[in-house]
Amino acid sequence: DLLRLIAFQVGHEVSHSEIASNLGINYRTVARYLDVMEQAFILYNVRGFSRNLRKEITKKSKYYFYDNGIRNSIIQNFNGLNMRTDVGQLWENFLISERLKKQKYHGIFANNYMWRTWDQKEIDFIEEREGKLFAYEFKWSGKHSKVPKDFANAYPEHVFQEINRENYFEFVT
Repeated sequence: DLLRLIAFQVGHEVSHSEIASNLGINYRTVARYLDVMEQAFILYNVRGFSRNLRKEITKKSKYYFYDNGIRNSIIQNFNGLNMRTDVGQLWENFLISERLKKQKYHGIFANNYMWRTWDQKEIDFIEEREGKLFAYEFKWSGKHSKVPKDFANAYPEHVFQEINRENYFEFVT
């Protein structure tokens, strides 16, 4: 049941307390189970990035599956993309899991984060490496994104890139 709740929240912030309430267990138990899932390489936790605790959220995390097939199996959905309502979540999970592989295979040493403010501005994935912040926004649809002004102002030395169906290959290989 815990993995099913996480599977439906891929790409969204997860509240241990909310999950605990839904499952009728203690939030510390939820945290321990999620830690076990991370250690077993089922889930990957992306924590919040912040250098300004007043405006940026760091307490919640996003969880991703190392394998989209496991996620699909847990939610019992093997439909084609044209019949799914979670294509954006699948895309984001795919990009994160493949990027982690690239980091490992190519010796890219990075701290990985997500970023969000209290007023709902967000960046999907941030790599802190080489003394810089590399911010990535993932888009399956044709919409184009720009770096949020709050992020750009707070971290002017950042590098921002939208990752979409046209340019993802270099990001993951």
